[in-house]
Amino acid sequence: MTDTPLPADGLFEPFAVKSLRLRNRFAMAPMTRAFSPGGVPGDDVAAYYRRRAAGGVGLVITEGTYIPDPAAGSHTRVPVLYGQDSLAGWKSVVDAVHDEGGQIIPQLWHLGVERGPQPRMNPDVTTASPSGIALDGTRLGREFTAFDLDALREAWVAAAVNARDVGFDGIELHGAHGYLLDQFLWDRTNVRADGYGGSLEARTRFPVEVVAAIREAVGEDFAIVYRFSQWKSNHYDSRIAQSPDELAAVLAPLVDAGVDVLHPSTRRHWDPAFPELAGDDGELGLAGWTKRLTGLPTITVGSVGLDDVFTTAFTSDGASNTAGIDRLLAQYENGEFDLVAIGRALLSDPEWVLKLREGRTAEHIPYSNEHRAVLH
Repeated sequence: MTDTPLPADGLFEPFAVKSLRLRNRFAMAPMTRAFSPGGVPGDDVAAYYRRRAAGGVGLVITEGTYIPDPAAGSHTRVPVLYGQDSLAGWKSVVDAVHDEGGQIIPQLWHLGVERGPQPRMNPDVTTASPSGIALDGTRLGREFTAFDLDALREAWVAAAVNARDVGFDGIELHGAHGYLLDQFLWDRTNVRADGYGGSLEARTRFPVEVVAAIREAVGEDFAIVYRFSQWKSNHYDSRIAQSPDELAAVLAPLVDAGVDVLHPSTRRHWDPAFPELAGDDGELGLAGWTKRLTGLPTITVGSVGLDDVFTTAFTSDGASNTAGIDRLLAQYENGEFDLVAIGRALLSDPEWVLKLREGRTAEHIPYSNEHRAVLH
């Protein structure tokens, strides 16, 4: 960390990979809002994303969007990426962001076991996951059959093709936080005895097959972003990789299958990924390790512009004060990431990026729960 503030000019340089042609390095992080009754994003959702693009964001990554599998989600107000009404709604969102000079990709989402035992969406459909095991190790729902996996791959592909046809500029696959694809990777939730469980290589097989099937369906030029994490919901010390070698073993097959950008999700972007290592390696964050091991562009994320982690958003007031980005800029200068995703800071302040560019950081708006409760 430097003693004097670093200029943020580098983050305002353009970035391009395949179908993504971004005006700067700032992305809006995916954040579930649940303002789409019946899974259909309306005019208010389009206006919400438009405001962030107008405020200077280069790339909007939408909230998690359910793929066309009946057990994909639990909430009836989370948007879906199938059906005529929903796709028409998403077309309006895409047009709104494009009108403001931004680009936009949907985050494709399947909750797996995190759907829970009593979902509001399709309550008669049994929750399913790699091994029928919840994140806390208890039994919940049922295990996917081989037939289920064939249908699941097709559901991911259908959502990706819908995204391309609606006019999105790429897609992001949600493979983090203990959701479906992450449940395959984690040895606690994947104890399958077939070719999709056991070794780390076998546990990566289904996510890799999903990426490969999508790549074949959408073509070579349509950008695929893959979000992953070590931590899981309410299990913040969990890891899918205990070392850089294990992380490489997870990521390399995904890259080979067709991923273009990796989005390692962390709660604090500055936290070391493997602090047990000696020297500078023990200081390197997850985005830095991801880029070093794969050579792919990476997106860093986690408490950017705020002084506390996102879990405070679920406390009584959820308040987080604004914070500087010197550590972020030092990481960028060190070549640790290519894009930065902003989360709660953009909920409270749609013009966060514009204010940074114009040197008006004193005008950045602190975050509180009122910003989570409304769509503005």
